[in-house]
Amino acid sequence: MASSGDEGRVVRDLRSAAESAGGDEALHEIESLCMRCGENVSTRLLLTTIPNFREVSFCALCAHCESGNNEVQFAGQLQPKGCCYRLEVPQGQNEVLNRQVVKSDSATIKIPELDFEIPPEAQRGTLSTVEGIIMRAVEELQALQDERKKADPQKAEAIDQFLIKLRSLGSGEAAFTFVLDDPAGNSFIENPHAPSSDALLSVSFYERTSEQQAALGFLVDPPTGESGGPLQNASTVEANSGGLPKVPHGSVGAVAGRRAIAQGNPDEIAAALCRYTAPEEVDTLPSTCGACGAACVTRFFATKIPYFREVIVMAASCDLCGYCNSELKPGGEIPAKGKKITLHVQNVKDLSRDVIKSDSAAVKVPELELELSMGTLGGIVTTVEGLIVKICEALERVHGFQLGDSTNEWKKKKWDDFQQRLSKLLSLQEPWTLIIDDALAASFVAPATDLIEDDSQLLIEDYERSWEQNEELGLNDMDTSSADIAYNMTST
Repeated sequence: MASSGDEGRVVRDLRSAAESAGGDEALHEIESLCMRCGENVSTRLLLTTIPNFREVSFCALCAHCESGNNEVQFAGQLQPKGCCYRLEVPQGQNEVLNRQVVKSDSATIKIPELDFEIPPEAQRGTLSTVEGIIMRAVEELQALQDERKKADPQKAEAIDQFLIKLRSLGSGEAAFTFVLDDPAGNSFIENPHAPSSDALLSVSFYERTSEQQAALGFLVDPPTGESGGPLQNASTVEANSGGLPKVPHGSVGAVAGRRAIAQGNPDEIAAALCRYTAPEEVDTLPSTCGACGAACVTRFFATKIPYFREVIVMAASCDLCGYCNSELKPGGEIPAKGKKITLHVQNVKDLSRDVIKSDSAAVKVPELELELSMGTLGGIVTTVEGLIVKICEALERVHGFQLGDSTNEWKKKKWDDFQQRLSKLLSLQEPWTLIIDDALAASFVAPATDLIEDDSQLLIEDYERSWEQNEELGLNDMDTSSADIAYNMTST
């Protein structure tokens, strides 16, 4: 899917980028030193845009020792969230070991079966395969074995035994799990079945912590107290407390707050918590930009959507880098059941139906064999047509780099067929089905009639969540004992 003059395509490969820039403007050569043989060589540097990465790609080849370098460094902004890829590698399936892996400078690789971890500083950003990353780790561990045998023979023997296990994973002799965790969100593991889902590969997105923001090189404000000054060290507070009993941080305020809610008038409390009913009544809270890490302001208000529930609309914009983000979060209590929404799209009016997709919803289009897991795209407010377009843009952005000039023709043909089928759906050449499965029942599709029951094309089903769904949402470990005690105190 390399774009040669087609402005509608998002994906662009390295060769077409260099040719369209006139060659000399995109490809630069600088004199450098080969670290393997010590001779002066020319390093070729190509600055180009690759979907989802926006990276600087360095390519060097020493004419004396033919040493190559495929290091990848990212010059673009951070992704809004970090990503964690988890690949199950079965025993004897070498095609899984040959999957392409893009590892950024900030990514950590883990193999839980061996309790093995490759920190970000051990292997810099690279474009390789699962097997290539494992064998590179073997080479780096093997490099200093002669010195270890002289200094600490026992440790060297233990490493030799570990290398045997690691080589067996690289050759496919044993099954294992390959985890790629990148707080910057710029790493990737190939899905050969894209845009369909892959049973062996799962991906999740998460919010970065302050420590991860600081590790990525962004300024993080230290935590401050109510007076605006920095918080004191715990040992200093304890020394100045005069021997007062220690309690967990925040527990005093939490207990007092629960007691006040339990003893108060529920109608008054509900009115106070849900007083925002119009966009004019907007509140703000301090936040951090998801792109550059600078301090910014998030504006939010709560409102009630007919036929649905109370929701919280949040929007943030950064004055420093211009990054904008909008989200919609469910309000109120967690429903006892999940919700599955099925819409049969048959006419143009169906494409313009309003859609609220929460970050806990999975999306399926059976006619396209398309399935998005929970958390993909986050929470958005759009239409049926807009949702499908956003999904396809995200797929091209994530999988687009593997559609360059070196990609197999069958992969390119698969994506071309997918786009043709997609255009048929959006042009309504044939009816299709949109399924939104939300374990928290926080998604919504607008009905075409005044009563949802009268809309024959819209089917809404409630279902009991499985233990696995509750575990993923953190509901199995939710402790409400303190609130129960507070409510029992009011009844006695």
